[in-house]
Amino acid sequence: VPADASNPDSVVVSVLNISATLGSQAVLPCKSYRMVWTQDRLNDRQRVVHWDVYSKYYGDNKMERLCDMYSAGDQRVYSSYNKGRIFMPKNAFTDGNFSLVIKDVAESDEGTYSCNLHHHYCHLYETVKIQLDITKKAEDANEYWDGEKPVIVALEGSTVMLPCVNRNHIWTERHSEEEQQVVHWDRQPPGVPHDRADRLIDLYASGERRSYGPLFIRQKMNITNTAFALGDFSLRISELESADEGTYSCHLHHHYCGLHERRIYQVFVTEPVREKKVVNLTTHNIAPAVGNLFPFSFPSDPNVVRGHNVINVIIPESRVHFFQQLGYILATLLLFIVFLIIVVLVTRKRRQRGYEYNVKKYGEKDVNLKEFTVDTTDLTQYKSEDIRLDYKNNILKEKAEQARSFPAKHIDLDKGNNELLR
Repeated sequence: VPADASNPDSVVVSVLNISATLGSQAVLPCKSYRMVWTQDRLNDRQRVVHWDVYSKYYGDNKMERLCDMYSAGDQRVYSSYNKGRIFMPKNAFTDGNFSLVIKDVAESDEGTYSCNLHHHYCHLYETVKIQLDITKKAEDANEYWDGEKPVIVALEGSTVMLPCVNRNHIWTERHSEEEQQVVHWDRQPPGVPHDRADRLIDLYASGERRSYGPLFIRQKMNITNTAFALGDFSLRISELESADEGTYSCHLHHHYCGLHERRIYQVFVTEPVREKKVVNLTTHNIAPAVGNLFPFSFPSDPNVVRGHNVINVIIPESRVHFFQQLGYILATLLLFIVFLIIVVLVTRKRRQRGYEYNVKKYGEKDVNLKEFTVDTTDLTQYKSEDIRLDYKNNILKEKAEQARSFPAKHIDLDKGNNELLR
């Protein structure tokens, strides 16, 4: 499963759920012996190729080592009979051609040959198998594929080459181990995607270490200094807290060996289990009434000295406090509901009652309607049948009838002239 689309070579090799109690230390195991760093003091002798043959010619059906060669050394031929007769190219670890050349092939050379490439540093092992058959007829010489491996039919006495070519850079180039090995740890809080994870630690084979985040996180999350020597890159988290929950990732990168692995850990923090309380009740000279509570009987002989009887009573954890708090909450909720109902009832009653109006009372004095004068000069005449009024009493009704009959207004012209002359 690719770890992400941007780095398809990085694969998730394991997913673990880790649960630890609050305040304890959690260890997230991340081990890989392919990441163990060993300095090359033998001029890159950690790459080797050797050729073997499985032959039935002598009837013993055994595997025989023919020759081998290290990347920085000379090739070695095991049988004196084959010296000078079989060999590999001297620049095999330069151009990636590990083919085996056999001169003057004989019938005894028939068998299944295997080209074995070993990279001890990267823990890589590759094998190529080839079947060699010998014929005495030139027209039968041929090469074909039998479904599992190539088959070469060679003419007896000729020179044949068994192909084995691998030009991958790890077989043809030298490397600097300490610069191309790195391990880093990431952390994703709950709900945070992988591409937004927080980097915790970077550790290089050269010994360089980089820690990220606040100081308290750098102090509580660590990798041992012997990580690359032992291949153990486990993360240790001390004094676990609830905030430490989340998804942790261990990334192992060996760029030279082509190793890109990712291990995922889901960390959960649980509350510590509380120990049950045990009360030791020591009884000495128990009274008869108390003795009846127990199934065993005490010696009745007064001359016999009674020993101490210890009774272990396990008192379960009390839950009275929980129910007490729950009662407070329910009582408060009930009072609030009662108060809300009272407010609703009072409001509805006031709306139904409306506002009362008393025309006879004004500041605790009787109101005399005759003191009010009505100016009817600007009123327009309306037909009596068009006016429909409701009256509180007969006095207002009489006033309204008087307002309907408008008296004729007398204009004295002489009075106006006399005023102008003055």
